[in-house]
Amino acid sequence: MSKQLIVNADDFGLSPGVNRGIIEAAENGILTSASLMVRQPAAAAAAAYARNHPELSVGLHLDLGEWVCVRQEWVPLYSVVDTEDSVAVADEVRRQISEFQRLLDRPPTHLDSHQHVHRKEPVRSIVASLAERLGVPLRERTPGIVYCGDFYGQTDEGETWSEVLSVNGLRKILCSIADGVTELGCHPGYDDGLSTSYRVERALEVQVLCSAEIRQAVADLNIRLRSFRDATRLSESFRTSLE
Repeated sequence: MSKQLIVNADDFGLSPGVNRGIIEAAENGILTSASLMVRQPAAAAAAAYARNHPELSVGLHLDLGEWVCVRQEWVPLYSVVDTEDSVAVADEVRRQISEFQRLLDRPPTHLDSHQHVHRKEPVRSIVASLAERLGVPLRERTPGIVYCGDFYGQTDEGETWSEVLSVNGLRKILCSIADGVTELGCHPGYDDGLSTSYRVERALEVQVLCSAEIRQAVADLNIRLRSFRDATRLSESFRTSLE
């Protein structure tokens, strides 16, 4: 068995600064995949880059809203649809997948969602059905692909947790990766007036993902960098090896 790592950036298309950070981490770091937010203002620019750089695996980052923690209570920063309304969710999912295919002229290599809204019903079943129809992985739902969200610089209450976003912090995460296929989630970028609460941490992620020390750690730990373009074949072969 071997360790196969997909390093996937969420929020591609959120802003020019986020695009710039993701592209930098892909070209100069260990990033291999990204998830596109088709509703956001820099989506067209992100898609244009992806069309010209097919080596970057690009999936759909389903965007149904965003929530922030205010006085220990999660409140909506914005809402696209009521996530408990199955009809509205299904319509919006169809709209976003259609927009993705229009922008990139190809289907997504994987599916996930902003702030993991697909963990709960009815979004979970709707997006799982789409993933099955497309034949692509869905975060935390595809057997043989383990999701790791540990490389994130805030606590559950929205407080900055900068020690995670360091070379030592990421090295510890890499050391914990087991044999098989792992997706490491990340959010590299640059703050260019973002309204989201996750702003200053993004540049730290770019710095760490592009560091020579992390590239060396990947080599020393015998981790093979992969993308979601490889994911289906890799997860199937890993499941077969366990039988």
